[in-house]
Amino acid sequence: MSTAAKFELRFTETNSADDSAGKTWGLEGNLFWFVVGGAFAAVITLLLLFSVWHWNLLSAVVPAVIPLGLALLYALAFRQGKPSGYDIDLFELWLKGSGFGPEILRVKAPPLLSSNDDV
Repeated sequence: MSTAAKFELRFTETNSADDSAGKTWGLEGNLFWFVVGGAFAAVITLLLLFSVWHWNLLSAVVPAVIPLGLALLYALAFRQGKPSGYDIDLFELWLKGSGFGPEILRVKAPPLLSSNDDV
C-alpha cells in the first residue's frame, strides 16, 4: 500500500443537514404567513368598512380584528410546537370520529326497578 493511498480522504454521503425550518417572529417554520395573511385580511376589512361603507373607526376595528385573531389562534393553538399534521388529524377527529377501531357506545344502565314491581 502506498503512502498516498494511506492519507487519502474518503468522502461519504451523510444526512447531517439541519432539518429545522427556522423561526420568524417566534413562530416555527412558515407559520408567520398565517399571521401576515390574517393581518392583510384585517386591513382590507378595516378599509372596506371605514372607507367604503362609512362606518366609524371604532365600530370598523372590532370586526376587522377577527381575521387576525383567527389566524393567530390557528397558528398558536394548532400548529406552534405540534407535530406536522396535528391540526389536520384533530379536525378530522372532530368531524369523523376516531378511525382506528370501532366506536364504543356507552349504554346507560337500566333504571332501578321500584319495590312495587315485585308483585
